[in-house]
Amino acid sequence: MTHRSHRLLSVSSLARVEGEGAMQVHVVDGEVESVRLSIYEPPRFFEALLRGRRYDEPVDITSRICGICPVAYQMTACQAVEDACGVTVDGQLAALRRLLYCGEWIESHSLHIYLLHAPDFLGLPDALALARADRALVERGLRLKQAGNQIMEVLGGRAVHPVNVRLGGFHQLPEREELDRLTALLRTARHDAEATVAWAIALDFPELHIRHATLALRPTDSYPLDAGTPTLHHAFSDAAPPTVFPVEEFEQHVVEAQAPHTTALTATADGLRYLTGPLARWRTAADLLPPDLRDLGSTAGLDTACDNPFRSIVVRAIEVLWAVREAQRLLDAYEPPPAPAVPVPPRAGVGRAATEAPRGLLYHRYELAADGTVLDANIIPPTAQNQSAIEADLRDFVQQRLHLDDTELTRQCEQAIRNYDPCISCATHFLDLTVERR
Repeated sequence: MTHRSHRLLSVSSLARVEGEGAMQVHVVDGEVESVRLSIYEPPRFFEALLRGRRYDEPVDITSRICGICPVAYQMTACQAVEDACGVTVDGQLAALRRLLYCGEWIESHSLHIYLLHAPDFLGLPDALALARADRALVERGLRLKQAGNQIMEVLGGRAVHPVNVRLGGFHQLPEREELDRLTALLRTARHDAEATVAWAIALDFPELHIRHATLALRPTDSYPLDAGTPTLHHAFSDAAPPTVFPVEEFEQHVVEAQAPHTTALTATADGLRYLTGPLARWRTAADLLPPDLRDLGSTAGLDTACDNPFRSIVVRAIEVLWAVREAQRLLDAYEPPPAPAVPVPPRAGVGRAATEAPRGLLYHRYELAADGTVLDANIIPPTAQNQSAIEADLRDFVQQRLHLDDTELTRQCEQAIRNYDPCISCATHFLDLTVERR
């Protein structure tokens, strides 16, 4: 326990992030008084940029929100606009979209597991130090990420901000030879993904237990990815049945608010602080995974409601393996559709959609005029939904570790934040740490 009555840990900037943020922890008389994860990047006003645009433009514009998960934004935008226009894309076009989304899950999770979070668990400062200590481990992670990138390049035209996605499907269909190359690539990726799960299971996990509600999609027949019904489980200690509601009622349950210390909106669901992402998906839909993948989770200490966010790296590893196998299944069953896209004529209406980005549930709503002009847009990303939960977890985490000096406490706080792989701090290091004592 510190001998000072006041203790302030202040991290002024997060490096290599999707956005800019800071962290402050204020301790008074041995009690954590406040934790703030401050996102101070100026608002980018994507929703305002979309107003007045053509109804086919959100697909490309929203992909620029994130350079790591652009497909999540594209798929959700497509489905929401198509919903407003009364069009459903199904069959092999929907399968190709799902395959593209698998590619993003593989590359995004692999990046997080190996380059951003693994050094924490192995006591190393960064991925460069990890490469020097275990070159083969990093090479395996890079191979997995490259497999995901290749899927995105073949179907999306490029791995970052794909250009081949459009309303109704794609601008052009992949050649059979390209898909055959993906099939061969995924055979190696499957072995790497299996080794990733085995490696993650063997890690040592610090203790931290969350008390939040969780929100994730639950499909009828598969693990959540590109569709499903929003399912809100109450706190882990609450035995109440989950609240299930259609995507059309999302904004009746999820309410955003502005906090004074951040430019990101925070969110509650039915008045509850909640978490979305891997742990929420596991809690909501682990029973929809193949039995052998569920067994792998059990081996790693994941029951049906794992409440330790440090074990989310295991869930991500299992999700990589699932995404590789799902991609193989889609490729094996693929038959070229008659056209690369189905018509999506504009009409007046409101459309909504939700998908599971690697970091959690992503929601879009668009209101269209009769000529297809976007009148209004609302986008609720995972990070905004998770911010309050991250702050609450850090409060408990720090309270249990006040005996540590400032340097070690800061390092462990960094690791705890990286459990969530938030878009504003999905990288490795905080810069310019200052400790103020009064």
